[in-house]
Amino acid sequence: MNSRKEQLAAFNRLLDIMDDLREKCPWDKKQTLESLRHLTIEETYELADAILDNDLPEIKKELGDVLLHIVFYAKIGSEQKAFDIGDVANAISDKLIHRHPHIYGDVVADTEEEVKRNWEQLKLKEGNTSVLEGVPKSLPAVVKASRIQEKVKGVGFDWEHPEQVWEKVQEELTELNEEVKAGNKEETEKEFGDVLFSMINYARFIGVNPENALEKTNKKFINRFQFLEKEAKKEGKELADMSLTEMDVYWEKSKAFYK
Repeated sequence: MNSRKEQLAAFNRLLDIMDDLREKCPWDKKQTLESLRHLTIEETYELADAILDNDLPEIKKELGDVLLHIVFYAKIGSEQKAFDIGDVANAISDKLIHRHPHIYGDVVADTEEEVKRNWEQLKLKEGNTSVLEGVPKSLPAVVKASRIQEKVKGVGFDWEHPEQVWEKVQEELTELNEEVKAGNKEETEKEFGDVLFSMINYARFIGVNPENALEKTNKKFINRFQFLEKEAKKEGKELADMSLTEMDVYWEKSKAFYK
C-alpha cells in the first residue's frame, strides 16, 4: 500500500494531468458540467457492477474513472470561479466533522442506530424541513424506496419486529390478488407498488440489500438464458422453434453452472 505522502503525490499528479487535458485536449476542453453528467452516471453503474462481482481489480479501475469525474467537475468549477477541489474536500470534511459529534464532540452514540438518528436530527437542524429532502428524485425506484425507509427509521417511524413487516407483505399480496381478480388495472398497479415497497421494507429487516439481491438475480437469469441459447445452437436448434418443455431441459442444466 502507498504511504500518505505517496497518495497525496498521486492525487497531485492527477490534478496536474487534468490541468493539461483541459488546456490541450480538444475533447476535454469542450466538456461542461452538463455534458459530463450522463457519463458520470454510467461510470457509477460500472463501479456498482464491479462491486457486485467482487472484482477488486475492476473496482480499482472504476474508482479511478469516478475520481476523474470528481476532479473534472472541480476543475470546471474553478474555471467558473465557483469552487475548486480544495473547496470540495474541505466542505465534505466540515460536514463529516459536524455530523459525527460522537467522534469530534461530546455526544454519545454507541450503536449504528444511534448514529443514524443523530445524523437525521442534525440535518433537520441544518435547515431541512423534512427528513426525506435528502432523497434524490432521480434515484431508481428500488433504491429510492430503501432510502425513504432508512430515512424515516432515523426518526423512529418504523416497525419493531420482522414478523410485523412480513404480515404487512402478506396483507399487501392479498389486496393485490383481489384487484387482479377484479380486473382493475389502475388499482392493481397501486397494490403492486405497495407489495414491492413492503418487500423492500422486509428486506431491510432481514439484512438484505434489495437492489443488490435483484441485480444478482438479473445476472443469474442472463447467464442461465445465454447458456440455454448456446446449448440450443450447438444442436442446431432455434429457440423460436422449440417448445417451453424443450427449453426447460437446457434451463435445468444451466443451474449446475449458475447458482
